[in-house]
Amino acid sequence: MYQELLDKKTKLAVIGLGYVGLPIALEFARKVSVVGFDINAKRVELMKQGIDPSNELESSDFEGRDITFTANVDDLKDCTFYIVAVPTPVDYHRVPDLTPLVKATETLSKVLKRGDYVVYESTVYPGCTEEDCIPILEKNTGLKFVQDFKVGYSPERINPGDKEHTLTKITKVVSGCDAESLDLIAKVYEIVVEAGVHRAATIKVAEAAKIIENTQRDLNIALMNELSKIFEKMGINTYDVLEAAGTKWNFLPFRPGLVGGHCIGVDPYYLTHKALSVGYTPEVILSGRHINDSMGEWVAKNIVQRLIKAGKTVQDCKVLVLGATFKENVSDIRNSKVVDVINELKSYSIHVDVADAYAESEEVKHEYGFDLVDKPGDNYDAILVAVNHKPYLAYTEADFKDMLKDGKGILADLKGVFRGKINDLTYWSL
Repeated sequence: MYQELLDKKTKLAVIGLGYVGLPIALEFARKVSVVGFDINAKRVELMKQGIDPSNELESSDFEGRDITFTANVDDLKDCTFYIVAVPTPVDYHRVPDLTPLVKATETLSKVLKRGDYVVYESTVYPGCTEEDCIPILEKNTGLKFVQDFKVGYSPERINPGDKEHTLTKITKVVSGCDAESLDLIAKVYEIVVEAGVHRAATIKVAEAAKIIENTQRDLNIALMNELSKIFEKMGINTYDVLEAAGTKWNFLPFRPGLVGGHCIGVDPYYLTHKALSVGYTPEVILSGRHINDSMGEWVAKNIVQRLIKAGKTVQDCKVLVLGATFKENVSDIRNSKVVDVINELKSYSIHVDVADAYAESEEVKHEYGFDLVDKPGDNYDAILVAVNHKPYLAYTEADFKDMLKDGKGILADLKGVFRGKINDLTYWSL
């Protein structure tokens, strides 16, 4: 199959063309024939025009690629190597929602043939590929796992907005259901991954490796957030402390902040869900999640307290929030924890305007129920720099004064980027 892919006698398919799947599909399309499948026909039409709906890729990234974009499952029939890269969110109760993964697997089962390979990239809990996905493929096709088709797992490591650590430059963890599949899957990924591959011992090991990458980051950020709450009560600036501690060679450079998005704020719940199912109640991981999930409310209350100290009538106040995406310099608003801050401020009857240099107002309205302002006003009582988008980093104290009522008020700077640059305004950071 490896040689047939290189000779374009068979095709590789990528199912799910979001911020993970599309870059994978386009990278493989440099070397092999690819079919990119997504159930969203509107997104598919945009990609046919060389437009990335996630705003991560340029039109030039589509040029010279041997790829067919489609929303028609029949177009997958000529493929023999399938990569599944669909979202794996959590529901309202923070329980893993495997619906997209299950539906993608059911779609795949309509075209799966004897001799085909399936590799899952979606982030899941250890055991999900073998316990949840493979039974669907066997049941719907009548084929036998390993004997008739083979499966592997290779966790995605794409970081939205990161132009340095791209697919080809990050070591790819791969796994297979047996030695033969591991070897083939590794060789296929080596076609595009310049950094090389790491062959995991089993599929479960590869699944677990992915889930702890983000759990580790989540816990370290939770520690920073807890420290920021402690230092706030002591009247110490957290970033001053971290700057001093960071002079030690082995101090880890984590920072406090809102933890949202579709990875760090979600993946730990997949691990804790599985842990509970096997009879272990995780304490440290859930504690970290509790701290990080509560940060939006804590930030809002700190702003409110400062408004009260300034002699303001809270319900008459206006606050400007700069940034609505889950991280800087991206348009992705999924699971943005800035929304928690906004909703908490609104619970005090504060009028909140939200601006964002990258997000689409229509998308924000659909997802969270509020619009973005095209241009901030000039009569705010407080400004919250929630996301460090590049355009906001150029602001000066004079710029903030122009947006504040009578040139006075509060500047809340979550990431501390304006630390040491504000002299006249009431300044606060985590």
